[in-house]
Amino acid sequence: MSIFKRLRDLTLSNVYALIEKAEDPIKMTDQYIRDMQADLEDAEKAVAAQIALEKRFKQQYEEQAALVQRRTEQAHMAAKAQNVELARRALEEKNAAEQKMNEFKASYDQNKAAADNLRGKLDEMRKQLTEMKNKRETLVARYNAAKAQKEINRAMSGFGSDTASAGLKRMEERMLQMEAQAEASNEMLGSKGPSLDDEFAALGKDQAVEDELAALLRQYDKPSDSEEGK
Repeated sequence: MSIFKRLRDLTLSNVYALIEKAEDPIKMTDQYIRDMQADLEDAEKAVAAQIALEKRFKQQYEEQAALVQRRTEQAHMAAKAQNVELARRALEEKNAAEQKMNEFKASYDQNKAAADNLRGKLDEMRKQLTEMKNKRETLVARYNAAKAQKEINRAMSGFGSDTASAGLKRMEERMLQMEAQAEASNEMLGSKGPSLDDEFAALGKDQAVEDELAALLRQYDKPSDSEEGK
């Protein structure tokens, strides 16, 4: 059953209210749009068929009207030529064509009115379909925004201010503990005296400096008087 059959007693605003209360308004809106699109296609076919009837009766009416005009002129021509029999036949066909013309005119007027009525309904259906599609865009935007907000709220529920502060405080305490341990380790290393190997290495280093210093001083040492007399 299509939407327009279901909505004989409903307005489009009622439909919107039902959609917004639905568990999944997007799916429900899409279903309404599909139903409306199917109805619109059926209506377009019906309107096309009605327009075809309108055009056919119009063509038949115009053909008979043209025949009435032609036979009337021919009857005048025959009468002017004093051809009574030919004038009579022209008038007979004119009268028959005039009767058909009136019948086709009545059928044309009737079918044109029906076609105009269907055109109006078709335009209204197109308007409602466009309105429903626009409504879908609004619903999608609202639905996605609400869904995103719900997901954000759920994610943020695990990040309460107390929990974050407690976690940060634990990290700070851990860092202070690690810094204290590093400082204590440095102090322990600094309190140890030099090893035996270190002392011997320092001794050898000091002796080398002393030997180099003595050699340097000897170069500039002044000779004694006894050494000058020799």
